[in-house]
Amino acid sequence: MLFGALLVAGCGGSKSSTPSTKVPPRSSPTTTTTSSGVPALQAEAQSAATGDIPDNQVFLRYRSAAGWSIKYPEGWARTSVAGGAVFHDKNNIVRIVVQSGARPTAKSVTASLSALAGAQAQGAPQPIRLPSGPAVKAQYRTQSPPSSVTGKRVTLAVDRYEVGSGGRLAVIDLGTPVGVDNVDAYRLISQSFRWG
Repeated sequence: MLFGALLVAGCGGSKSSTPSTKVPPRSSPTTTTTSSGVPALQAEAQSAATGDIPDNQVFLRYRSAAGWSIKYPEGWARTSVAGGAVFHDKNNIVRIVVQSGARPTAKSVTASLSALAGAQAQGAPQPIRLPSGPAVKAQYRTQSPPSSVTGKRVTLAVDRYEVGSGGRLAVIDLGTPVGVDNVDAYRLISQSFRWG
């Protein structure tokens, strides 16, 4: 059963604190692996789609020992992954992976998306500016494997942000079930990413 990493919703207040690690129930987020880059986000087939993140959601700041930080919704479970972390609440998932790499371009992000197993790009990647620096935003969709009980799949809509600085590349995937509106929370989280 695969699970992926992704995001929150709502424009709630923010507060800084050192988050505690929560052990996720039943299963923890995982991803399918590919031969290049960060894999596509995956949902858990047996989880019901969650609703929008509430407007009054409180966000905390997670500070990585590797020298980056990002806001995430209070109460979400956190799991460590190679080079980063995953925050999740059912099928709302946020994943951050930091690795060595050059500053991204629309062309490099297009190439990385085309290498993602099971991902369907949604439009062309676009250069944008985040508070942490120049970035490229892309969107893709991915499906969970079928549930062994119901045969149903969960389709995630994923916003991917790639941000480069000083020979490091951050890949931020924000996923939520299709039909759930977490745009405001995505914006808050993506804009909260900081180097150092």
